[in-house]
Order: sequence, then C-alpha cells, then structure tokens
Amino acid sequence: MKKFALVGAAGYIAPRHMRAIKDTGNALSVAYDINDSVGIIDSISPESEFFTEFEQFMEHAWRLQRDPVSALDYVSICSPNYLHHSHIVAGLKLGCDVICEKPLVPTTDILDELERVEKETGKKVYNILQLRHHKSILDLKDKVAADSTDNKFDVELTYITSRGKWYLESWKGDPRKSFGIATNIGVHFFDMLHFIFGALEKNVVHYVSETKSAGYLEYKRARVRWFLSIDANDLPASVKGNKPTYRSITVNGEEMEFSEGFTDLHTTSYQEILAGRGYGIKDARHCVETVQTIRAATPAPANANEAHPFVLQLGKR
Repeated sequence: MKKFALVGAAGYIAPRHMRAIKDTGNALSVAYDINDSVGIIDSISPESEFFTEFEQFMEHAWRLQRDPVSALDYVSICSPNYLHHSHIVAGLKLGCDVICEKPLVPTTDILDELERVEKETGKKVYNILQLRHHKSILDLKDKVAADSTDNKFDVELTYITSRGKWYLESWKGDPRKSFGIATNIGVHFFDMLHFIFGALEKNVVHYVSETKSAGYLEYKRARVRWFLSIDANDLPASVKGNKPTYRSITVNGEEMEFSEGFTDLHTTSYQEILAGRGYGIKDARHCVETVQTIRAATPAPANANEAHPFVLQLGKR
C-alpha cells in the first residue's frame, strides 16, 4: 500500500484523485486546501488528516517522512494551474513522486526547471493525460498508424462546456492563474491530437476571448480545426437547453464516438503510474509547447479553408 498526500482537495477534479487512490488499494494520508469544503473525504477516506494552511500541511508531511512506516510515497496535485510548479517542487523535495493534473506547468522553461529538480531529488513527476487511455482514442490511434498512405486526416474538434458567471470571478477566469481558455480546458485535447497524429507542424489562432478560443493546427498526419468555449450561447441548437456540454470530434467527416468512457480514466492513469508506465515531463512537453504558442499568438484572419465553422458564425450573430 502506497501513501498519498493531496494538494488541492476542494476542487472539481480532486474527488477523482481520491477515488483513484482508494480504488488502486492505496491510502490518502493527508490532504490540503485553503478552502474547507471537503466533505467528500468522509465518503472516500475519512481517516485522512486535513489542513487549510500550507505551512501546517508541510510540517505534518515532514513529520511523516521521518518514519519509514508513515512516510509518503506520492503527492497528488489538484491545485489551481498557476500553483502547480511550486507544489510539484515541494512534493519532490519531500522525497515523493508527484502526480499532477493538467496543465502540468505553463511553459517549457518551467518544464526544464522541473527536470533539474527531478535529477536533484531522484524523484519523478507524472502528468494526468487521461485521454491517452480512452478506448476511442486508442482505436483511432491504431487506425491512423495502420493507414499506409501519406494523406492527412481532416479533423474538427469542438468542445463547449457551459460555465456560469462564477467562472470568470474565480481563478479560472484570470489568465494569470489559469493561463486562458485554450490552456485550462483544451490542453488535454491538444495532447490527444499529438498522441494520435504526430508532430505539430503549424499552429494558427483565429479567435481569443475570455470565454472561447479557436484556431487551426496541422500535424504530421492531420489538419485540425478546433473550437473551445465555456459560453452556453455557442451550444448547437440540437443540445441547447437540454445539455450543458457539447463534445464532438469528426475525422474525415465521420463523427467519433466520444460521449462515454471518461468515468474511470483517472483510476486507469493511477494504475499505469503505479505500474511504472505513467506519462512524465517528456510526454507533457508537446502540449505545453502548443498552448504556450497559442497564448503568445496574435489572432489571424479566419478563412474558410482553416477556420472552424463556429468561428465563421461568430460574426453573424
């Protein structure tokens, strides 16, 4: 049984990590969050220690590390994006391997720094890239690999996940903390595209606002038009008023079944990490570089050949 600490226990994604720790037969020893709305712990790991001050959390963690019986093996990080770097470093210096939510960090320079800390501590950083374990993604990857032509696949990625007014008032709405829409809700999709279609050759941004982002990516094996949004007004008429989320990926005009199969992907990710097959800094570099470029880009005029259809419709509302 491995012993875990959890940083960022009150957020949306934290319960998936708690359940993954439990479902893989391990123990959540201690959790931390500045907010105390963490009652979910009672139904998953009621014996866990909990702190709302990071200094107290670290003091307790260091005490655990002095005893081989209680020593922590992993620190799981679900804190706001802008805190990932400092929390990862703290976990490594505790003598733990670290499992961190996406985006791992905002820039490749910080990835380089994390690699240095890995070498100093002898410990490893793992990134949750759960779409790499989704059956539909793996099936598509196999299909692309089996295609012996040099033709590029035409892909259209649309992800609209409606959020209320709270979103822009939270850290997620602050680009200094979340790094913007494309990074916060899109980085795992960009990782997925690289995982399936290979190296990125072109990266063009067509639209950026505080609620949506869109552009064109060209990979070794695909041309991708993408659109990401938290604005319910962007939902297609077929789902508006019925569902708050619309997720669509078409490949050469064929809709990919992508509505199910998400529930246990964090547990699968933990199983792979514990088995020594987790995704590390090297694996995360491509998607970090992609969103770093997107954030720095000046939007280019949208054209019918490369722009996502939803972008072309924005000016017609």
